[in-house]
Amino acid sequence: MKGRFENVLARYGQTVTVTLRQSGEPAEVRAFVQPVLKEQLEPPVAVTALGAASEQRWRYLGQGGLALHPGDQVALGEMRFTVQEARPVYWRDEVAYYWALLRPAREAAA
Repeated sequence: MKGRFENVLARYGQTVTVTLRQSGEPAEVRAFVQPVLKEQLEPPVAVTALGAASEQRWRYLGQGGLALHPGDQVALGEMRFTVQEARPVYWRDEVAYYWALLRPAREAAA
């Protein structure tokens, strides 16, 4: 199962750069990064003390060899995301792939 998923990633996936929060080291991997459809969520805007904030979510499915954790960063082209949730998905006793829920990264204040 793991080999089949990695073959699909190699053929159809996107090249993304994952920067782990703990090490700060970037790694290029293959993954699927797609928006979560609005019908599956509440309205994508929340009111905060500073105004309206986007709560758009993106789904990540990536290689099982790279463990993701909340706070890690994912870059796809010009888009930048922060990992909000992440979980390994197992096939028997082996991690087949990682599932993660991403949120657009907030830009650093100037």
